[in-house]
Amino acid sequence: MELSENDIDPRRQAMYLYWQGYRISRIAEYLGEKPATVHSWKRRDGWENYSPLQQIEHTTAARYNQLVGKSHKDPGDFKELDLLGRQMERHARIGRFGDTGRESDLNPNVERRTEERKKPTRNHFLDEQIADLEAAFHGIIRPYQKKWFDNRHQDIRAILKTRQCGATWYFAREALLGALKDGRNKIFLSASKSQALVFRREIIKFARQVGVKLSGNPIVLSNGAELHFLGTNASTAQSYNGDLYVDEFFWIGGFKEIQNTASGMATLDDMHITYMSTPSTYSHEAYGLWSGADYNRDLPAAERVEIPLTHDRLKDGLLCADGIWRQMLTIYDAVAGGMKASPEKLRRKNTGVNFDNKYMCQFLDDSESVFPFSLLRSRMVDAMEKWRDFKPWANRPLGDRPVWIGYDPSSTGDSCGCAVVAPPRFAGEPFRILERYQWHEPNFQVQADKIRELTQRYNVTHIGIDETGGIGRAVAQIVKTFYPMVESMHYNAAMKTDLIVKARSVIEARRIEFDYGHTDIAQAFMAIRKIVTPSGKYVSYETSRSEEISHGDVAWAVMMALIHEPMSGYEEDSQGMMEIY
Repeated sequence: MELSENDIDPRRQAMYLYWQGYRISRIAEYLGEKPATVHSWKRRDGWENYSPLQQIEHTTAARYNQLVGKSHKDPGDFKELDLLGRQMERHARIGRFGDTGRESDLNPNVERRTEERKKPTRNHFLDEQIADLEAAFHGIIRPYQKKWFDNRHQDIRAILKTRQCGATWYFAREALLGALKDGRNKIFLSASKSQALVFRREIIKFARQVGVKLSGNPIVLSNGAELHFLGTNASTAQSYNGDLYVDEFFWIGGFKEIQNTASGMATLDDMHITYMSTPSTYSHEAYGLWSGADYNRDLPAAERVEIPLTHDRLKDGLLCADGIWRQMLTIYDAVAGGMKASPEKLRRKNTGVNFDNKYMCQFLDDSESVFPFSLLRSRMVDAMEKWRDFKPWANRPLGDRPVWIGYDPSSTGDSCGCAVVAPPRFAGEPFRILERYQWHEPNFQVQADKIRELTQRYNVTHIGIDETGGIGRAVAQIVKTFYPMVESMHYNAAMKTDLIVKARSVIEARRIEFDYGHTDIAQAFMAIRKIVTPSGKYVSYETSRSEEISHGDVAWAVMMALIHEPMSGYEEDSQGMMEIY
């Protein structure tokens, strides 16, 4: 059955026509009804009681339903249906606005504009990202690092290790995964702030593998765990608590104070301490922790425990009687566990004592050294915290302040040391060893060019070069072309004695500082020993050369700079620098 507009209920038609503004008489005439009848409909149905919005909603809905009911719709019908649907949505917004009075009910864009943008949660990891990090971590760690992981529950781990075995890389990742899983704080305590920040860089790099960009210092994860990176300033470290990682603890000055602070930071039962380091000397304060002497000191003889300190007993890690899990990891152990290095090649580059110290976990006996570690360690400082005027990443790291450069070639000419030293500006200010370099470059032109680069970065007021060997003489001649005031020196027994005496004087008077992280400087000075010349008539000094860390070269380079100051010490007229602000 086909229906037409004439089949619509006349009473409803009359209402729609009335809302369009037609008079009752014309509506009655159009519908074929009596005017009185239409007036009656108007009164009974309350046509005038409908608000304009309600009138629009009724007529729109009626037309929409009419189109929906058509069996065969043409494109115009579909277009009109779409238009009517959008109009009804608009009517609904107007209705809500009438109830609330909020402009955003009329225009949703207003709410989106004024709504505070939700910032992504800072330092947040999804469960899937944590799982991906764990998979990546366990898929790449070496067997000896797996032992570290399996013993992460130990109250105290003490690891004596070879150089470059990936300890910083590993423990940065272990700490991040641990913080994500257990929510505990992780604290990295290093000999210097710059060393501690190496752990931070490794953690940030690890997080980037799953697309998370970590920020802040400390890094505060979304689960509340905090990752702190501290130097050895005990007063600033003691307020923290969490799992503690102490890096290069055998090179930390004032270790006993740090140890007391560390035990307070990890007081709770579920907190752990990890000590890791290459060895320094038997005289270091940390040796008592390693050997067990600290544990046994106050115990009756019958209760003292024996701590095995041999490589055979400790190479795989051992939980000792004092409750400390110890491991001794040599270069050969690390290579067997996947580390890419050639022990024999390293042995050829290092003398026996140096090789054993750096790669075989053997402590140095500095009892015969001209510069024992006990003398040097109090001159080591946290440069990042103390030297606020030194910005190593800048084009002019020390601005226009003067510096002195010392250069010392090795006896074989294949490894040279260079040191940049800031002299004191006034009485009481120490020398500062800002930078040190070891250049494995037999080409004297290249070495001279490197010195030229330093003169472009610093305000160099003195360069001292040992020209005893052929390469030193060649470098001095080239340097003289761009720095005519270069001072060339020729080593002999008397000259070496002067250098040693001056250095001893400066160090004993606490007039020199270098960064905790530059342990190779301390090693360089410790390697210098007193000898008797072949004639037996004179005393001289020698060092065990080491291509790896330039034991002699770095120390002698520093002394080549220090000797520029008169033997009598700082002189007021010796510094001709004026700073205008």
